[in-house]
Amino acid sequence: MIEFRGLYKRFGSQEVLRGVDLTVREGETLVLLGPSGTGKSVLLKHAIGLLEPDAGDVVVDGLSISRATPEQLLRVRRKVGYVFQNAALFDSLTVYENLRLALEDERDAPPRRSLRGEAAELLGRVNLDPGVLDRYPAELSGGMRKRVGVARAIAHRPRYVLYDEPTTGLDPVNADTIDELIMELRRDLGVTGIVVTHDLESAFRVGDRIALLDGGVIRACAAPAEFLASPDPAVQRFVRRGRAGAAAVA
Repeated sequence: MIEFRGLYKRFGSQEVLRGVDLTVREGETLVLLGPSGTGKSVLLKHAIGLLEPDAGDVVVDGLSISRATPEQLLRVRRKVGYVFQNAALFDSLTVYENLRLALEDERDAPPRRSLRGEAAELLGRVNLDPGVLDRYPAELSGGMRKRVGVARAIAHRPRYVLYDEPTTGLDPVNADTIDELIMELRRDLGVTGIVVTHDLESAFRVGDRIALLDGGVIRACAAPAEFLASPDPAVQRFVRRGRAGAAAVA
């Protein structure tokens, strides 16, 4: 379980998080919606100690992230896969080498010869051909890099996966592939996920609960049908704009 408790964060004069309280239940996929620039990615980064709160705390499996020792924080991070917005691949390494870093485990490393096969299987799960293994990130499209980033995030079979805009920049077929993977990880492996997205169709497809971050606080958090029925004007405004945007694209 991941708990955000009274989380505050500002950058200079900009107060981004203003007392965020949110619990992500074991085995669920929680989707985090909100206007651009409202701190959704900032909230995710607090979950594994990439950012430190000005006040409040994040608790993962009973451990305070802000009070954790480096060793404790490392153990938490080993449980978590993180899908970055920009994929965050190592440009000087091939796709295989990027995936190999995630597959190798100092405590129980699999035989070297098996890693390439595992890497190819990971690429298959995100609809990429094994021929991509020997290419460098600069040789891939933005959507391909994003999918490699997803493959890397799930390589070590994490207990939690944090998805930051996992389908942004993907065509509908590959966006559906990622949605199906998110649902498969929850259904078959019990993975707990937090998905940051602007894609309402994807959000209501994969989310067990939907939360709206607006004005630095959680305005609503509920199952999809209950979320849509929320009388909160911020929720209704966001849903209307999301639907209007989707209709315009269609």
